[in-house]
Amino acid sequence: MRKGFTLVEIMIVVAIIALLSAIAIPNLLRARSNANESNAAAAMHTLVAAQVAYRATHSNYATLASLDDDDPPYIDSTLAGGNKQGYTFATGGVTPAQFYATAIPQTLTQGHSFYVDEDGVLCRSNSTNTGAETSHTGSGCPSNYGEVQ
Repeated sequence: MRKGFTLVEIMIVVAIIALLSAIAIPNLLRARSNANESNAAAAMHTLVAAQVAYRATHSNYATLASLDDDDPPYIDSTLAGGNKQGYTFATGGVTPAQFYATAIPQTLTQGHSFYVDEDGVLCRSNSTNTGAETSHTGSGCPSNYGEVQ
């Protein structure tokens, strides 16, 4: 008698593995997207704290690159470079009295965008596929953004 598995047994094992993969992979991708969003929100909080500290020392707000120029730097070089964990960060409207910062996912369908200004209120887009805000809102969150609690 020969030892080994029959073709039917091997096909059943492959089918079970395929079924488990079909269930697990979307959950893993969702978990990765959620982790990237959490990291982006944390980076935005770090950015606000760095801007406040920078303004206390220099009497004005700064761009991302400027926040990395001092010794010691206010933010890490990865965040200052504008790309971190699947998100693109940018500052805009930088004046001595105001700034705003945005974080958008590098693949828009993969997560929500974020906005924060000198008020320190973190705003999250209500849906995916939301591009970066291109102007200072004055007060509160931009339209189609909601405050993160």
